[in-house]
Amino acid sequence: MTALARMEDQGDRAVVVNMNAARRGALSEDLYGAINTALDLAREDRIRAVLLTSEGGFFCAGGDLNVLIDRRKLTEAERRDKVDLLHDLIRGIRACPVPVIAAVDGGAAGAGASLALACDLIVAEEGAKFTAAYVKAGLVPDAGLTASLARMLPRPLAMDMCLLARPVTAEQLLTLGAVNAVAPTDQVLGKAQALADRLAQGPRQAQRVIRRLVATAYEREEAAQLDAERDAMAAAAGGEEAAEGIAAFLEKRPPKFT
Repeated sequence: MTALARMEDQGDRAVVVNMNAARRGALSEDLYGAINTALDLAREDRIRAVLLTSEGGFFCAGGDLNVLIDRRKLTEAERRDKVDLLHDLIRGIRACPVPVIAAVDGGAAGAGASLALACDLIVAEEGAKFTAAYVKAGLVPDAGLTASLARMLPRPLAMDMCLLARPVTAEQLLTLGAVNAVAPTDQVLGKAQALADRLAQGPRQAQRVIRRLVATAYEREEAAQLDAERDAMAAAAGGEEAAEGIAAFLEKRPPKFT
């Protein structure tokens, strides 16, 4: 069978390419495997970012409805186990030690939107649409979509997407700060790669700690978050990255992080 996804080791980054173009990038076991392989690779110090992209003009259409039809034959417990596989993937992205970048061509729908919004940085194609049309199929959002929408969007807009299945454009999300950049079709991947290049030039340890702090800020009480920031700053201030960064600032030169 033809592979539906691949993982490319590009030295300082792991790139996952969704190749399921025939089904508009629908989720597949191959995609799960490629992302999990990239997340495992991200534990190596040389990896500075994970990048998710696609072939065929559409980032990810979410779950394949033909597969969901077959799942009606399963017990509810078995269906719960299937959803947990997807949720483990989202948990893995959230827990990744390095930033995860989504390059969204065409659009992202359902769990595909969940996948994109779970990433730390998002570059989307001009006019790309993000949809959560589960309700049209009598289904409900999964893969952390309601959590992402609640963090990123005003409540009425999140309800509009989920209850009325109205799409939101990349430009709207850019205005709301939910995506980082919008680009023409032929520049989406290049802009995402440029973000990975910029990360590769920065302080590795500081980036990892910052990513973890921002992620936990949504879940912790402020007092606990202040303690976490205190501990992280105390450790960072005595490190080599801070020594180089402060020296470079005072000497008015670009820092050279190793």
